[in-house]
Amino acid sequence: MPNGTCFVVMGFGVKTDFETGRSLDLNKSYENMIKPAVEAAGLTCVRADEIVHSGEIDLPMYQQLLSADVVVADLSTSNKNAFYELGVRHALRPYTTVVICEDGMKPMAFDVNHILVRTYHHLGEDIGSSEAKRFIQVLSDAITQIMQKNPRDYDSPVYTFLNGLKAPQLAEAVKEAVEDASTSNQVAAKATASADDDSKTHSELMKEVDKAQKEKNWLKAKMFLSTVRDNLKLKNPDKEDSYILQRLALITYKSKYPTEVDALKEAHGLLQLLGPTDTNDPETLGLWGSVHKRLWELTQERTYLDEAVRAYERGFYIRNDYYNGINYAFLLNVRAANTTDVGESIADFVQAKRVREEVLAICQKWVDSNPLPAGDDVTPAILEAYWKTAYWVHATIGEAYTGLGNEALATEAFEKAYANATEAWMPDTTKEQIDKLQKLLDNSPLRFIKEEAN
Repeated sequence: MPNGTCFVVMGFGVKTDFETGRSLDLNKSYENMIKPAVEAAGLTCVRADEIVHSGEIDLPMYQQLLSADVVVADLSTSNKNAFYELGVRHALRPYTTVVICEDGMKPMAFDVNHILVRTYHHLGEDIGSSEAKRFIQVLSDAITQIMQKNPRDYDSPVYTFLNGLKAPQLAEAVKEAVEDASTSNQVAAKATASADDDSKTHSELMKEVDKAQKEKNWLKAKMFLSTVRDNLKLKNPDKEDSYILQRLALITYKSKYPTEVDALKEAHGLLQLLGPTDTNDPETLGLWGSVHKRLWELTQERTYLDEAVRAYERGFYIRNDYYNGINYAFLLNVRAANTTDVGESIADFVQAKRVREEVLAICQKWVDSNPLPAGDDVTPAILEAYWKTAYWVHATIGEAYTGLGNEALATEAFEKAYANATEAWMPDTTKEQIDKLQKLLDNSPLRFIKEEAN
């Protein structure tokens, strides 16, 4: 039987750390480590998206920050809301707040760099089994210790440095204000509409999205995710959630409904709300590039090609990753083959080679840093996730060597990729891409230089 509550402060879904360019699935942190750790410590665990409520989320969120026996604040990806809510908790309660973050995060802001922060390692798409076990133990031990200690040590810098501040009196005053607000909110809610007891929470709707997307039922996934977006906009009409918009854009263009071009243009409109021409978010840029690349392929309108090149270029130099890099190089070759200016064509062709050399270095670093997982705690799911990433790394190495004219090393890389493909369609996609690239290379603009030399 749970003997208290723990409110978890963190972002939802995939979030990008703009300082490092890394994208982390924070839901995996919550599901695989934080929630199991809290429950192992004997507390009921709740995150904001799991709160069933009518009206604004702000009221129950502040109630939790005030009254929860423990608050765990995950500051990974420098999430602004998480930092703010941590500050509110520190102002309301002098103790029982645990701060955590992913270990790839750059140094903390000055105001929190002297607070104890427990770190964990995130793989981006998931959490490794051994790391999940380790951190569950670390976090559950920390929660158990602060709950059992009497008297409790202050972990809030507010109460540590402002010695005269009386927490109980402050808490009672705020509690009364919250109760008054709660009463007013209930009266207003009854006056407008009765609460729907069967309504789904944000978390439940997102699970439906996940399920439909896994089944590749894109229209169903779009319906559920559009409902999530509409619910969020009702609560905050002036703000869009970037993760929801990014995912909705992806699902929309995957649906190809009512036509593929129509779906791509609808996704284009959704992404425009995120300011793709000047954003530093690599997820937005990657999607913006994908949409325009496909629009170019379907319509042959040059503006789409130029925009795709700009998006992948910006994403590559912000994130320094092989995905944006290899797409940027390929589209440079495409543009080189679709311009009448020989100088511009040669410049794009040469730049594509340079980008591929950088991509090779990135991929080799991944290979050197990520040996095959081994040990008793390595599950089939962990191996599948490893080989999925390994496939694309080796396929990218093969494509890079193809673009650089090294057929032997390209063949070696493709053999490694194909031997460990986790799904049958993956090699087909790679071979189709290489066929396109080879045709572009066969029509190299460098031939003009050779002709002049002769």
